Amino acid sequence: MRREWPLLISVVTAALFLVFGAPWLADLSHPVWFAFVLGWLFAVILMSAFAVVRHAELLAGKLGEPLGTLILTLAVTGIEVTMIVAFMYTGQGNPALARDAMFAVVMIVMNGMVGLSLVLGGLRHHEQTYNLQGANAFLAVIVPLAVLCMVLPNFTTSTLGPTLSPVQALFVAGMSTALYGVFLAIQNLRHREYFMAPDSPQASPVTPHGGRGFRSVGYHVALLFAYLLPLVVLAKQLAVPIDHGIAVLRAPAALSGFLVAVVVLSPEAMSAARAALANELQRSMNILLGSVLATISLTVPAVLVIGFVTERSIVLGLDAANMILLVLTLAVSSLTFASARTNVLLGAVHLLLFLTYLMFMFDQ
Repeated sequence: MRREWPLLISVVTAALFLVFGAPWLADLSHPVWFAFVLGWLFAVILMSAFAVVRHAELLAGKLGEPLGTLILTLAVTGIEVTMIVAFMYTGQGNPALARDAMFAVVMIVMNGMVGLSLVLGGLRHHEQTYNLQGANAFLAVIVPLAVLCMVLPNFTTSTLGPTLSPVQALFVAGMSTALYGVFLAIQNLRHREYFMAPDSPQASPVTPHGGRGFRSVGYHVALLFAYLLPLVVLAKQLAVPIDHGIAVLRAPAALSGFLVAVVVLSPEAMSAARAALANELQRSMNILLGSVLATISLTVPAVLVIGFVTERSIVLGLDAANMILLVLTLAVSSLTFASARTNVLLGAVHLLLFLTYLMFMFDQ
């Protein structure tokens, strides 16, 4: 348990902010105090997120692919939904936060992280291979869900603005959940071989890197949830200094969603990059594409249901510039994963799109 010292810090920080959070966050006008509180909360949440991913990766090593990567993806998605809901209902609230966070996840993962993994892997191994059927299965679900959830709301006429009516929201939430359920059945039951490296033995459910530092399934599941619980408190506290900083600096509102995505995706980014450098591109793609799919499939229903219960309107539609970036990202991804071999050039194109996204976030 000596390795679990981050859990003590996380629990103590959550307890302190539950007791003293209101007076501590009441006045953030002093820049030193603002920077201290923001840095403290950001560091503890990031540390907890890394700990969640560490236990999820140990479970992944024991249970093998693709079930192991699924556990990692669901753990990270749980963090993301927790932070989005906490940010949405803190202070004035941001009805577009879920959209901004989902769009940030798509752009960071499918451009920034995929591009980085392909460049790092290509520089070390020249060309890398993965299972083309698995990538196509991911994209077959990601493409329609991304367009239906973040583009179509701009063109509906039953409500004002880029939102969905209750009937439309119910349909989109149910469809997203159902499609994800079908995908999980394909990934873990009927066609597990699609999500394994082409040269891996299909009969073995355990990956070679599993077991190191592993204790038991129950132990790691319990600690995984123990790290997740304080995040509910910490995310709500973090929303206050972030909202204050955006207001003072007159930064774009979409920066909140971007920061949520950065916190959530940092551990996965490291896992995917390490896998690419180790010439395990299949695991890297499972992590990255699985993260995008889970974000859209699970975050949208969760946020829409919460919005319905609390009678708040949830903004989903992107503006014109971001719609073009989304469609371009999906088109380039379809070209990238049209061949079973990747190289540095493909990664460079994705990194260029990621930098374009960052530039348009601040100057549109």
